Amino acid sequence: MTQRDHTLHADAELPPGVLEGRATLPGLLRHRARSTPDRIALREKVRGIWQGTSWSGYFEQVRAFALYLQGIGFGAGDKLVIASDGTPEWFFADLAAQSLGGVTVGIYPTNPWPELQYIVRHCKARVAVCGDQEQTDKVLEAMRRDGGLPDLEHVLTVDWKGMRHYQEPILQPFAEALAQGHALAGDPVRSAAWDATLEAVDADQDALIVYTSGTTGMPKGARISHAGIVRNAAALGQVQGFGGKPLTVVCYLPLCHVAERLMSTVMQLVYGSVVNFAESIDAVTHNLHEIGPSFFFGVPRIWEKLQQEILIRSRDARPIARRAFERALATATPIAERTIANGGKPVSARDAFGAWLLRVTVFSNLLAGVGLDRTRVAMTGGASISPSVILFFRALGVPIYQIYGMTESSGASHSQSPAQSRLGWCGPPVPGVVEQRVAADGELQLRGPIVFNGYLHDEEATRAAFDEGWLRTGDIVELDAATGQVQIVDRKKAILITSGGKNITPSLIENALKESPYISEAVLLGDGRHFVSALIQIDLDTVGKWAQERGIAYTTYETLARLEAVNTLIAEDVKRVNERFSRVENIRKFALLRKQLDHDDGELTATMKVRRRVIEQKFAAEVAHIYGLEAA
Repeated sequence: MTQRDHTLHADAELPPGVLEGRATLPGLLRHRARSTPDRIALREKVRGIWQGTSWSGYFEQVRAFALYLQGIGFGAGDKLVIASDGTPEWFFADLAAQSLGGVTVGIYPTNPWPELQYIVRHCKARVAVCGDQEQTDKVLEAMRRDGGLPDLEHVLTVDWKGMRHYQEPILQPFAEALAQGHALAGDPVRSAAWDATLEAVDADQDALIVYTSGTTGMPKGARISHAGIVRNAAALGQVQGFGGKPLTVVCYLPLCHVAERLMSTVMQLVYGSVVNFAESIDAVTHNLHEIGPSFFFGVPRIWEKLQQEILIRSRDARPIARRAFERALATATPIAERTIANGGKPVSARDAFGAWLLRVTVFSNLLAGVGLDRTRVAMTGGASISPSVILFFRALGVPIYQIYGMTESSGASHSQSPAQSRLGWCGPPVPGVVEQRVAADGELQLRGPIVFNGYLHDEEATRAAFDEGWLRTGDIVELDAATGQVQIVDRKKAILITSGGKNITPSLIENALKESPYISEAVLLGDGRHFVSALIQIDLDTVGKWAQERGIAYTTYETLARLEAVNTLIAEDVKRVNERFSRVENIRKFALLRKQLDHDDGELTATMKVRRRVIEQKFAAEVAHIYGLEAA
């Protein structure tokens, strides 16, 4: 079944060329610098104080770094890698390389040196920008080991702290490169030549290469064009009602992830929003309180953490306040359910007034405590999320709209909207940029201008990614033929088939388990076995607090997970989940993991998705305990 795309409607707020697919990322920056030069574009915290950079200042920094790159011979088709947390310098380097016809490749700050080496070597990067000493050390290690990095010529480090003794000739502080570029910008001939080079960049050429997270095998470099990701941002913004007063957003996810690149860098250039850089992903909830963003994109784990924080705040409140919150939530939840079922509109004036009154009198202070009191657009994506989390925030007055997409679709191919926010679903295709069909085996397939240009240096993988011109998503979906909305059932490769021939969808049961505040991660087992089981990672914060309230002593995550009382606590939640599923889907046994899953240990991808095969291998002892001789 296929749903045809629609035409993007004109919007006075959109810069020229966006709707027609002619705009490039550095071209949009130049437009913003000319049309709103003094408006704040970027904010970061320096020595505890938030400081802003205007659009004209942003443009001048990009021009300076571009002139530096041009001076060292960087040009069209060359690759620049960035290994850093989100900072303004990330943006400067990104757009500077693209303004010369080059391509930017992001590397997760958590990647160990072998993964960094693979990416830098595979894309043949000539220049690397590192955030700090740690990232620089990984590059230097990759240069020394296993064949090195033969194409890399320059390494620039933003934070030079601790590196004064470094003598490698390939190294240079990023600030020095900027200073050299600013000196070159004083030459009107050079500046004019660079402006002409920027103008000549083709919107259909590669702007960035995003290496997939690689749940199986080595990551592949997905080539994404300027036109694809710009049109994606424009269309998604129209669905969500962007425009008018610029939005305030928080940049906290790694910018090498296509979702953060779309939501921060590109959405900002298209709609003129203000990007605030979180101090770190660990500090994002604190920074949210300081920033009070009007737009917030949160991966499911962030929304789950925010929910837990609100619930903990309510439990720690005085008895009267705690009871008031519990009663208010019990009243607001059915109102939220009715509103969602009614296409995002209250079913009656009584419901509308009740929701408003509860937010003003009870929920507003709790929302202000986590920085969501001014949020008018909220989205989630990147992984499956429990509908109970969506319903919780809807009851509090913060509607969260699910999006769906993949790296190969430039970020977001589907999006909910106020009128289409069915719980557990991802909305219809984003109008104007993508159409969909469902293959005979239930796989969702996509086609349109946001689909990527193929995998770098891998024609075979590129051919395998398409079925008669349609991009294979690898996701099994349920389709609402009337509205075009889809519900993700699971990854094709993740479906479990028990020895009795029963197909089990792991994500549905795993999400049900993660609704518990005490469960951080769950990995379902049972493929080829005669019953379903689970490996469970407890949530250190909430289970730790539960233990402290009961005077149960522990010292580390491992000692906490070994406690019989904790095992009993989790068993109660597993029992509740089992009641929601058929007998064959019930978890008959489970094991609590003695360590937290970690990307550095290869158990998670850089985007925090579990590597099922790796986990089954690394925790073979736990699996053997569950299945006995069958595991062997």
